[in-house]
Amino acid sequence: MLGGFGMTTPDDIIDEILRAEGSQFTNDPADSGGPTKYGITQAALSAHRGAWATPAEVAALTEAEARLIYRRRYWHDTKIDMISAVSPVIGAEVMDTGVNAGPPTAIRMLQRALNALNNRGALFPDLVVDGKAGPATANALRMYLAQRGADGERVLFVVLNGLQVEHYTALVERREKDERFYYGWVRERAAAQL
Repeated sequence: MLGGFGMTTPDDIIDEILRAEGSQFTNDPADSGGPTKYGITQAALSAHRGAWATPAEVAALTEAEARLIYRRRYWHDTKIDMISAVSPVIGAEVMDTGVNAGPPTAIRMLQRALNALNNRGALFPDLVVDGKAGPATANALRMYLAQRGADGERVLFVVLNGLQVEHYTALVERREKDERFYYGWVRERAAAQL
């Protein structure tokens, strides 16, 4: 994750995401995200505006609108705010992963990790791994942390980073063109804690 355990608020997280993503417009044919600025892809901008955005509109994206998109699309609409209310660290990690891998993928990673860490149902019932954060996922996280504390939070953070690296590895195995981006994804998203 981009800054890890120091991240506590959506603004902190967005600041770090913008630092990692940069402010330059890119339209690299090898990048599956297509035209991008501030880490906001053409598809994300289009979804935010409710109409298909042109590459020129992506290039003209302001930092203020990018921040608004991150807050709405990757924080509130995905219910990461509910996760962060339980653990700001885990909320930040899931949001950051969601920016790069898609919110449903990031939330599925959290749900899978919690299921794997629930001691065969002793801490909480298994979650449905549906990629949707909500009261059940937030409550499972709360029950996990009540049993495992700060050490458990660190372990969950490491598991989430491991799942993120596995996700990137699977991508480059399926799409060789993504190998060009693999080093940076791991460096900026998963290895920032070293």
